[in-house]
Amino acid sequence: MSVLSAKYMHDEAAAFAHVEGMLWTDGPVCPHCGVVDRAYKLEGVRTKPSKKNPEGKERFGLWKCRDCRGQFTVRKGTIFEESHLPLHLWLQAIHLMVSSKKGISSHQLHRVLGITYKSAWFLTHRIRECMRDGALAGFGGNGG
Repeated sequence: MSVLSAKYMHDEAAAFAHVEGMLWTDGPVCPHCGVVDRAYKLEGVRTKPSKKNPEGKERFGLWKCRDCRGQFTVRKGTIFEESHLPLHLWLQAIHLMVSSKKGISSHQLHRVLGITYKSAWFLTHRIRECMRDGALAGFGGNGG
């Protein structure tokens, strides 16, 4: 069985559960105040209605801190932050990039994942920056 056929590669809720299990082994960590395991999961929260999604989209993996009352997901503070792409597509792209013997281009990811070339370019640059040795510069603002 291929890793690409795993449930977390195709289901958004399973992708969030998989990444949460890898990053938060001791329980959820609030990125706002740094408190460990004092958050509770928010279920059934949806975004505002729009023309494309009249009922709004479900917000998977949403947590709320009991101390600072801030909402957060596992995306906060990672390469997935400020991205509109689904998390399962990120996981597919990461798998394809690290398992390719000779690497994979942005154009190839664009064709394989069925996303725009601009999104594929964004993905490849964030993933390559994450794999780089040394300290990571902040994304956005003065960091680039």
